[in-house]
Amino acid sequence: MHPTNTMGKGTKLYSILFNTCPRCQKGRFFSVNNPYNLRRFDQMNPLCSCCGERFEREPGYYTGAMYVSYAYYTALIVSCFVAFQVMVEIELSYFLTLLITLLIVLTPVVFRLARLTWINFFISYDAHKPTHCP
Repeated sequence: MHPTNTMGKGTKLYSILFNTCPRCQKGRFFSVNNPYNLRRFDQMNPLCSCCGERFEREPGYYTGAMYVSYAYYTALIVSCFVAFQVMVEIELSYFLTLLITLLIVLTPVVFRLARLTWINFFISYDAHKPTHCP
């Protein structure tokens, strides 16, 4: 893989952004791709449909994903603060209203990104892993 191809197949970023198995990057991690399907946004597949990798490791495994989501939220809040308070100088009440709305709207996305990031810390891509997918 070319070094400038940071989002190509085989990278952790690819798995995180495209909801794929960290091992084979073919099967889906979450059962639905749409994070705004609020009835099923948090439902993970127990196994990868292509390589059989277990996504449900052990009870409490995804507790660490809370720390990842905390980091994502912190980055979002700081960047919004810099953008709206320092650069644009928007009134504080408008800023807080916008920020709270943004945090609520992005909750399903951040939840998924945190879980995918967490599992990608521990599982690496294996191009030679046998798969049942085309």
